[in-house]
Amino acid sequence: MAAHSPYTLNNVFLNEKITNISALSINETGYYLVFWWHSIPLGDLYICREEEIDNEEFKNMVIKAVTPSINYYAEKAAFTSSYKEAYLSDNFPLFSKILDKIFAAFIAEQLPGEVEISVVICTRNRSKRLQLCLESLQKQICTPKEIIVVDNAPTDNNTRLVVENFPNATYLLEARPGLDIARNAGAKKASYPIVAYTDDDVFLHPMWTYRVWESFISEDTDAITGLVIASSLDTESQQIFEKHWSFNKGYVDKVFDQDFLKSKSPKVWDIGAGANMAFRKEVLNKINYFDERLDVGAAGCSGDSEIWYRILLAGFKIKYNPRAVVYHEHRREISALHKQIFNYMRGHAASVLIQHSQNKKAGYRRYLFYEIPKYYLLLFRIGFPSYSFRYRTLISEVKGLVSGVRFFYRNRKNPLS
Repeated sequence: MAAHSPYTLNNVFLNEKITNISALSINETGYYLVFWWHSIPLGDLYICREEEIDNEEFKNMVIKAVTPSINYYAEKAAFTSSYKEAYLSDNFPLFSKILDKIFAAFIAEQLPGEVEISVVICTRNRSKRLQLCLESLQKQICTPKEIIVVDNAPTDNNTRLVVENFPNATYLLEARPGLDIARNAGAKKASYPIVAYTDDDVFLHPMWTYRVWESFISEDTDAITGLVIASSLDTESQQIFEKHWSFNKGYVDKVFDQDFLKSKSPKVWDIGAGANMAFRKEVLNKINYFDERLDVGAAGCSGDSEIWYRILLAGFKIKYNPRAVVYHEHRREISALHKQIFNYMRGHAASVLIQHSQNKKAGYRRYLFYEIPKYYLLLFRIGFPSYSFRYRTLISEVKGLVSGVRFFYRNRKNPLS
């Protein structure tokens, strides 16, 4: 991804046609293309406005982008016919016939009108963003039984006024600042067995609620995360975040269980993003909810990855479902990105030390005090302080890590919540 040039998000539905490069007007802007088969995301592709690509090259780029996910679904369907040749030869009828068979088990023909899910949105002083998020919830093909908006230590009344415009949403005031405090308040208020979280700076794919609910049909699913796609990549700040801190964890299913914890300092932060996650309420209760020392108002962030670690440590299972899709609006300004990354790394340092205290054999102390410093020393050695894409947030990252370590040792004797 080239820096600074804006990218236009374009959803390309391969079930409708075989797209040619000439239809994209690359000379005017770069493109961030997300490929779909009906409501199933398959992959993405960046094209810079400076690139000169003909139709044959473009088709090969598309096939390369979607092959991992299509092969995954084809294996699930035990279907071996080649779709690549059909696509590359512009044989859309054959390509469509093959993919219809591959995805038959994943395209729901009849959907329930309502599902027993409590959707929790935690917000603070971002009423305009919240409005868009709630509007996307109204457009869900399957309506959630309950929507709870947790207004976290607000300084104005705008959130309440927004929620009053949505009769199916419940307003809940949580006066204590802290995202994980708000998350816990929402979970305890929830009336239904599945508690799904999203953020006020996202809007939801119309199938999101259904895909979340569908994930829990399997009794061995205790929690899930889903796919987070950037809603815009107009600014340098947004592009830095998507390239180096992306919430997008890919387009194939993943399972995280006890085997995942056997890896060296297991990277639980790779499980997903807090903007798109859901839990069985009984599991949240059993593990004592989110650690309120973390996230905004306390350590900074990483309350989501810390709870995923405790869920796995308790013997439960987490699944990543890329068909549950939300779109996230990244910070547009560099100043806001610096603050966000500082908080991320502050929370990251605190959370891995908390995880070390829960399981000293996991290797998190070595990860924090040896592997991370080694990584940053290497970055400094090979390029800093040159003005390049990667180094724009480096100082904020290091300051956040140091701050997180200090926070943990000041608060380690405090109770979990």
